[in-house]
Amino acid sequence: MKHPYIFGIRHLSPAGAWHLRNFLSEKNPKLVLVEGPCDFDDTLVWLSDQAVQPPIAVLAYTKDAPVRTILYPFAEYSPEYQAILWCKENKKECRFIDLPSEVFLALPEHAPGRKSADDGEEERMNVYELLDKQAGEDGHETFWERTMEHTGDTEGYHRGAEIFGKELRALEEDGADDRPEILVREAFMRRKIEEAIASGVLPEEIVVVTGSYHVAGLLDEQAGAMTNKELSSLPRLEASHTLMPYSYYRLSTRAGYGAGNKAPAYYSLLWESFLRGDLSYTARCYLSRIAGFQREHGNPVSSAQVIEAVQLAAALAKLRGGSSVPTLRDLRDAAITCLGGGSVSELTLATADTEIGAAIGSLPDGVSRTSIQEDFYRRLKELKLEKYRGATQQELSLDLRENRNVSSQKAAFLDLHRSFFLHRLRVLGVSFATQAATKQDNATWAEHWSVRWTPEAEIELVEAALKGDTIAQAASFCMKERVEQAPSMGEAAKVIEDAFDCGMTEAAAYATAALQAMAVDAASVIDLSKVAGSLSVVLQYGDIRQLDSAPLIPILQQIFFRACLILPGECVCDDEASKEMAAAIERLNSAMLAHDFLDVKAWDDALKELAERDDLNTKLSGYAMAIRLERSLADGEALRLEVRRRLSRGVPAELGAGWFEGLAMKNRYALIARLSLWESLDEYLETLDDEEFKRALVFLRRAFADFSAMEKDSIAENLGEIWGYNGQEVSEALNAELNVEEKELVESLDDFDFDF
Repeated sequence: MKHPYIFGIRHLSPAGAWHLRNFLSEKNPKLVLVEGPCDFDDTLVWLSDQAVQPPIAVLAYTKDAPVRTILYPFAEYSPEYQAILWCKENKKECRFIDLPSEVFLALPEHAPGRKSADDGEEERMNVYELLDKQAGEDGHETFWERTMEHTGDTEGYHRGAEIFGKELRALEEDGADDRPEILVREAFMRRKIEEAIASGVLPEEIVVVTGSYHVAGLLDEQAGAMTNKELSSLPRLEASHTLMPYSYYRLSTRAGYGAGNKAPAYYSLLWESFLRGDLSYTARCYLSRIAGFQREHGNPVSSAQVIEAVQLAAALAKLRGGSSVPTLRDLRDAAITCLGGGSVSELTLATADTEIGAAIGSLPDGVSRTSIQEDFYRRLKELKLEKYRGATQQELSLDLRENRNVSSQKAAFLDLHRSFFLHRLRVLGVSFATQAATKQDNATWAEHWSVRWTPEAEIELVEAALKGDTIAQAASFCMKERVEQAPSMGEAAKVIEDAFDCGMTEAAAYATAALQAMAVDAASVIDLSKVAGSLSVVLQYGDIRQLDSAPLIPILQQIFFRACLILPGECVCDDEASKEMAAAIERLNSAMLAHDFLDVKAWDDALKELAERDDLNTKLSGYAMAIRLERSLADGEALRLEVRRRLSRGVPAELGAGWFEGLAMKNRYALIARLSLWESLDEYLETLDDEEFKRALVFLRRAFADFSAMEKDSIAENLGEIWGYNGQEVSEALNAELNVEEKELVESLDDFDFDF
């Protein structure tokens, strides 16, 4: 059988793209067949649209969870992309001829014994290393660029790529021909070629564009095309596909894209050089951009240095490869020498900016996308957030209050609706924006976000398409799922909080009903406190979000009262459990302080019982006492009596010190100011023998671990006054460096045996 023309290329090859266009213009085929999933043919009209700005990608994804995805990215200098454009410009037919995406998505689970992509890439890299060694290059990128990317002759590139692919197949030990996926793909592509010829197109009227590795496989006279039976036996997963913007960063191998290159922005310069007909343009532009970046960042670089770098790069190119056209390796070495003073680190940021770049592609309105993508981009425009869709992280501060200086209701609450939108993306797990702490901790109206678009965010958005056609629908579905699967009341309450943040009252109502149903069952204080904390936040911030949170009040009242009743009984716990219980007590206390409709008496009674009982965890009793002091429910005399009771002879050291640790967790400045407290502590420690003192010291070290230096100095002054010494002298003595014996004593406390 007579074969069509087959042009082997390297994905993302500027020279390949240029010479392929020349080849197509010379052969003027009726039909161009391009390596790529054959079910992507419907995207060709969009890929060739003049309004499309690469880099872009076609994303295929399964329709059922868990979602699997595969990406096919295109840069402006992708040979496949230029082939598609050539067909559009010359009114020729173009088709994709590789396996459909639904087969690619199904292959991993149906061929568990096949080599992984990583295995194949590692094997191929071993072959590349041999080639590089023979060619005297420092890596395959340099070898390929010097050998192929600077080729000025179309026939030379065509023959060179074919030979390279053929020899690569032959050199590989346990070659790729042993991999079922390669064989299947090439059999399928041969089938598509035969179908094209059978439809009436002559072989000489067809050009096939494929990776150079596959050229020999498609020309193999011994290999047949895939049969109908073989085709029907292929595994499949129902799939859809969509177009999406892509980025130079994601194209770079640093971001994990195996078929990419290390310097997509640099290769874009090389493509521009072909368009200008001047390959020397790349060197001048690359080094000028390095210099420009350095100048912008306060590192002066002169024009003379740039000229010297251009000359040095050309000299290095002749020395290493015999050509006057420098490779990226030559240019980087010249830049480091002439522009960076010989320091690689001096130019790290400049080279990253010039070689990788921050370019992001774009697609016109109406392009083939999933409905949720359409909603996302529509909302970006409505909310004036389009300028934040960049590869560089930007900060966005929101004021959720009504802006009374604008004329329309929509503009008055623009930031509020931006907040709803960003929170919905957060709930969906779309990493477009990340909320940061506000500078004004008490400003309920302020939000601060870090915003950055990435291809990963777009993929996450497509994956969310299974949950709804719009951002709001998908977020609602996600929250409903979380409620149905919530293992505790705290998780359900968190959904309510998220629903209010998202401005979605229906989701909040659904979660509230579920929470009420769960409240009938027994729940721990820790769980109840988490619910109280979430509901408290909603009630505090509900007004600023223009949502009615009043239905949550009786639920919070019920949960809070129930927590008060069972709190003392749950404080019979060990020291490890006391940490989480203390956090629960703090959440409940914060809720009580924030809302005057909660049962204050029930809370005060619970704290009093907790502070006075001797059979509870002493750390929690001390913490309860600290809260009572803070709220003026106990005075100095009550503290003095409690200190003497808790820190008295006969009380086990760990219990007394544990109580003091809990007391010190809150309102420290007020405690430091009470001299009687430190007198009682001093008297207590004097009663302990050496072994008891060590036991107490373990807990006291923990109690004072996070005290500030200023707080410790204030305590030292108190002790100096008690002991009759100058406070400054005591502070200096306590802060002095420990001697060897003292260090050994302190270190021994870490392994102290409590006889537990």
